[in-house]
Amino acid sequence: MSMAAERPIHCLSFDVEEHFQVSAFWSDERRQQWDRYESRVGENTRRLAELLAKHGTKATFFVLGWVAERHPDLVKSLVAQGHEIASHGYGHELVTTQSPELFRQDVRKSKNILEDLIGNAVVGYRAPSFSITSDNSWALSILVEEGYQYDSSIYERFNRTATSRHCAGRFEVNTPVGSLWEVPPSTLRVAGFHIPVAGGGYFRLFPYAVSKNLLRRLESHGATLVMYLHPWEIDSQQPRMDGPWLSQARHYMNLDRTESRLAALVEDFRFGTIAQFLARPEILAPQKSNSDNQGRLVGTAVRG
Repeated sequence: MSMAAERPIHCLSFDVEEHFQVSAFWSDERRQQWDRYESRVGENTRRLAELLAKHGTKATFFVLGWVAERHPDLVKSLVAQGHEIASHGYGHELVTTQSPELFRQDVRKSKNILEDLIGNAVVGYRAPSFSITSDNSWALSILVEEGYQYDSSIYERFNRTATSRHCAGRFEVNTPVGSLWEVPPSTLRVAGFHIPVAGGGYFRLFPYAVSKNLLRRLESHGATLVMYLHPWEIDSQQPRMDGPWLSQARHYMNLDRTESRLAALVEDFRFGTIAQFLARPEILAPQKSNSDNQGRLVGTAVRG
């Protein structure tokens, strides 16, 4: 067996949405104009798929139902290339702004659209802007009822109170209607805080050498990395949106460097889909439920 084959397999994911759909630029007025803006998600996602193909890497693509309706061939092509399709909801509405019934309609609509396109079950979900929190944990029960088997929405950034389970790849959540796996983006615990190292704006903010070092520290402790990016993050030519200066700075920072950093990332680490990760026998082994209905960590607690 080669050394490459022995390297740990981590999780790589992409939230497939248009550049104008990000929460930082959200307004009800802009939402009504979505169909009038230039669509760039198809070209950007295909560029990502080409990069992954060059490195023999598969990933999970959390696709908005709104995008899938307008780019069905894009979704089908990702499946044909061996990638996993998961749900990002339908309209990029934050869970914190939805009632339970509206949330159910959103995740059901997205799941139906995607499953009709690919002819397979969609088992994973990620909330827009990781907006499932302790205040709306009812959303997890709805996901179970709607047939989802895992969620990737709980992202404890710069949080002292978060437990170490959020650092190590996955844990099981028991809800009143059944259980599902939580697969949170990676954080590194430093001085009691959970520092985000999973991707997105943090991947663009830190020089790649810094990101690589932090990820290696997590890996050395036995953690499975859970990374995420967006197609618009490799598009430095995207039209600029009006919005708060801080949101603009964060959104447009280092877009011209993301693609080369991603290429280095998939060269330096071995990735697969979240579904492949959860299909490992040791992950699916039966587990005892905790009395407080909280998730139990399966993995290694990591400290910086």
